[in-house]
Amino acid sequence: MIKFHYLDELRKSIASKNDSITDKRIKWIKANPYYYRQLLRSLKFIIEPGSKVLHVRSGIGHLLGQLEAGYGVGVEDSQRQVDEAKKSQPNLHFHYASPEDFDLGEKFDYILISSVEDVVDIKAMLDCVYRHCTSHTRVIIVSYNYLWEPLNNLAEKMHIKIPQKLHNWFSSGDIKNILSLSSFERIYKRRAILFPFNIPLLSFFFNRILARLPFFNYFTLNRIHIARPVVDNSEDYTVSICIPCRNEAGNVEDAVNRIPNLGKGVEIIFGDDKSTDGTPDKVREMMAKYPEKNIRLVDSPGICKSQNVWTCFDAAKNDILMILDADLTVIPEELPYFYEAIKKRHGEFINGSRLIYPMHSKAMPFFNVLGNKFFSFAFTYILDTPIKDTLCGTKVMFRRDFERIKKLRGTWGINDRWGDYELIFGAAKIHLKLVDLPVHYYERIYGETKMTGRIKNGLIMLKMCRAALMKIKFS
Repeated sequence: MIKFHYLDELRKSIASKNDSITDKRIKWIKANPYYYRQLLRSLKFIIEPGSKVLHVRSGIGHLLGQLEAGYGVGVEDSQRQVDEAKKSQPNLHFHYASPEDFDLGEKFDYILISSVEDVVDIKAMLDCVYRHCTSHTRVIIVSYNYLWEPLNNLAEKMHIKIPQKLHNWFSSGDIKNILSLSSFERIYKRRAILFPFNIPLLSFFFNRILARLPFFNYFTLNRIHIARPVVDNSEDYTVSICIPCRNEAGNVEDAVNRIPNLGKGVEIIFGDDKSTDGTPDKVREMMAKYPEKNIRLVDSPGICKSQNVWTCFDAAKNDILMILDADLTVIPEELPYFYEAIKKRHGEFINGSRLIYPMHSKAMPFFNVLGNKFFSFAFTYILDTPIKDTLCGTKVMFRRDFERIKKLRGTWGINDRWGDYELIFGAAKIHLKLVDLPVHYYERIYGETKMTGRIKNGLIMLKMCRAALMKIKFS
């Protein structure tokens, strides 16, 4: 934190102002429950219950107290507001300290920063916040839309808003830039509250519908920025390569021979889905032939590919989970690219994309290509992040993140036969950084495709998109 006479005087005046409005803030929150319910709705969508949460600029502790944190800590430089927070939220922990200069000696899952307009040196604050992050921490910044400044000033003059005399107004670009300069990467931006008053039906229409649509969302009152720390990681990990298979005996040995060594060690898990062509026997043969390769066989329920994948994932023991389709149309030789991408933290959910390189002429039927492109457009809109190929079987994530995604299974309105949508929607819901990685795609050599019934599968995917639209985009 920069020590300079003028800046110190400004910090003291802000703290004094916040002391003076403590009683008004309590009354204001009670008088305006609708606005705070809407803000909390957005924050609860991001912050998982039971998490370890730090709130910088915690005020009187109202927001932190409503977030269902397993362990909650607040930092505030107004002594009166800290005293009120301790009194009203005795199960939480509040510290009287400058948001630009504090050290709690612990790390958090989520760090919420509010009232950034009231922070003198936001760079110093973010540098301080960085020390309290793990590589998986999410930093959430709530800021006001500058377009609301005239209405904000008018509301203060009419005494329908607490006179806070905010001295910073940050655009979304400003927030993204200062995050980058402080070793954070903004991965999502959500817009919230187009109409901060409670008028039945009208408020729902403005805040749940219009506020999520292009053009209208530009005018929302709040911007919620979700960022992750940029970490220079040289650590190596163990890898579980999960191969869901049904009647793929002719591809088993080829897969075993072509899978490269990765990280600190690899286990190869074949999930057999009630094969009738001797696939399990072939896997056992490979286990005996290549004991050094740590090959495992699990019995899957024979229901659909997604259940096969979940069975493999549940059996996996290593740090990173990879899916490799047993048809080997996505070549195993490219798995090191996925490992490098997730190890170096370029992304946290690495999704293979078959629609970038030219593919083998018979690898994907024309109507499948069209369907993929349509769902790519739909996913990109719903998730606010580019997804080019939604059905590529090769997907990579940390096992600890899958355990979080696993809790969301079955909540998307319909059973996902393939598992791709469950994983992508789940990863987006817990705000992992999704990254497409180009892969080469070839025609299968042995066996028959399991991707049949295009119309039926397309309808299932549409229903899942509709559910995700309501749960993610219009939440």
